Amino acid sequence: MAYANKTITNPVNGQTITFLQTAADTDGQLLEMQSRYKAGSKEPPLHYHPGQDEDFIIESGEMHVKINGQVKICKAGDTLHIPTNTPHAMWNAGPQPAQINWKVRPALNMEQFFEQITGLAADGKTNSAGRPPFLQTALTANYFSNVFRMSKPSFPVQKLIFSLVAPIAYLFGYKSFYKKYSD
Repeated sequence: MAYANKTITNPVNGQTITFLQTAADTDGQLLEMQSRYKAGSKEPPLHYHPGQDEDFIIESGEMHVKINGQVKICKAGDTLHIPTNTPHAMWNAGPQPAQINWKVRPALNMEQFFEQITGLAADGKTNSAGRPPFLQTALTANYFSNVFRMSKPSFPVQKLIFSLVAPIAYLFGYKSFYKKYSD
């Protein structure tokens, strides 16, 4: 369970997230985090949040942001607002570690999403890019579709495919949510 000052670290991509204010602290209105990215991190998949806005302050280093089909570099002191339903990706391609303050409104269950993805990586259940196998991705993406959606294929296509493969994923022992990652 996320709580103020809890830090989680993804051993695959080196990203750390420290929860500053959680859904429980803010009556669900805000999730505030401080995140650190190692230098030279890789670009994550383009994604969007269907019911949340994100605000970032670059505290140190630089962050590359893909938004509206263009890549921009945000440096220390820069701010960035990403509205609901806006496809984007953020990473640190720079030579130094980067640190950001990150706010998500409303919080919904975004903190559990981060705990699940980080837990899968820590247990060796992702590839070298930090992505879980397809069957796990199908279950996780379905479970957290209220806070995280991949940009491609379209959401209706994702729902259809993931719903079709879900029974197979469960047969192979995958779960939509692992309680141990959010304890």
